Amino acid sequence: MNCKLFLISIAFVCSHVFAQPNADRMIAEKFLQSTTKTTIDSTMIQAGLFFLGTPYVAGTLDTTRVEELIVNLRKLDCMTLVENCLALSRTMLLPSPDYDSFLQELRQIRYRKGIINGYVSRLHYTTDWIYDNVDKGILEDVTYALGGRKLKVNVNFMSENPEKYTHLANDSVAVKQIALIERAINARNIYYYIPKKEIAQHQSLIKNGDIICFTTAIPGLDISHLSIAYWNKRQLTFIHASSTAKKVIINPESLIDYCNKIQSCTGIMVLRPVNKIIYYITNN
Repeated sequence: MNCKLFLISIAFVCSHVFAQPNADRMIAEKFLQSTTKTTIDSTMIQAGLFFLGTPYVAGTLDTTRVEELIVNLRKLDCMTLVENCLALSRTMLLPSPDYDSFLQELRQIRYRKGIINGYVSRLHYTTDWIYDNVDKGILEDVTYALGGRKLKVNVNFMSENPEKYTHLANDSVAVKQIALIERAINARNIYYYIPKKEIAQHQSLIKNGDIICFTTAIPGLDISHLSIAYWNKRQLTFIHASSTAKKVIINPESLIDYCNKIQSCTGIMVLRPVNKIIYYITNN
């Protein structure tokens, strides 16, 4: 196959969505048709509760040889739960929410500038995901406003451990591209976090539907887990895809107790979904 035909072939594949069309479409449409239109924070909670009991499965985005938009609402990890809840909630802001709009929202959230251009275009590091989605007007990073302190980010885990990633193991070019992205992330110096010992004094400012990112002391990483903030009566906890429970749950412990239990957890970042659509959705 010559180069031109090869590029055309890749473009054709990347324009399609990898999913179980009936199963995933039915799940998304069930949510869109049964959910009451309201503010995005309330819809985030509705979405999180909608997925309670969904099996926890990691690595669902790495099942295809060529990078494409993967939709899997039947199996979720912490990131895909948050991404899908955010995409569904943003879709509900539209005058006529539908499955195709959900796909567009998911692509916008998951990929750098919303464009699929190979494995490295996916926002793998959470701090990069935050930066890009704040820039697109999808999220607001409210960590500093809630009392956050400066966070030094030093990511390199992917480029230092390519053998752990299917798409990097035998692709030295992609590893170099990831290393460049890591350097850009580390150079930003724009991130804040709330140390876990200080969460108690600031938690009253966290709202239902906020996205909680757990910062970590694990070398080379930035964030170890994501969840959706949930006030269960007077206790602040969260909805998440739990690798321990092996499903999506309302965490039985408070946010503070959970952070204190995880030795490598250093604190949290708090993101607030923006309650408006500020770009035009197209079918391109």
